[in-house]
Amino acid sequence: MFGKNPAADKALQKLVDRRLQQSGGSQLGLKAVVVNGAVTITGKLKFDNQRIPLMKSMRGVPGVKNLVDQVQGPPKIVPKRPEQNGAPKVVDG
Repeated sequence: MFGKNPAADKALQKLVDRRLQQSGGSQLGLKAVVVNGAVTITGKLKFDNQRIPLMKSMRGVPGVKNLVDQVQGPPKIVPKRPEQNGAPKVVDG
């Protein structure tokens, strides 16, 4: 789980976990793993607009050298197009 400097990674993991909790990421079920000062965040977001504030918050943790975003966004909802039959409508007039 930890890289070349396990004591530093362990200390950074505590800071990252605390920031994840403060930013609401842990309530969303997101996880962060630290290896050699690089933080990898995984999990699923409910809304796409949660990603940027979360990543900015994690970059602000002292000691984070790199941030790997493996967080999945919500499924894309594609609106249905109205049905088109190809034949023009005939209006009695």
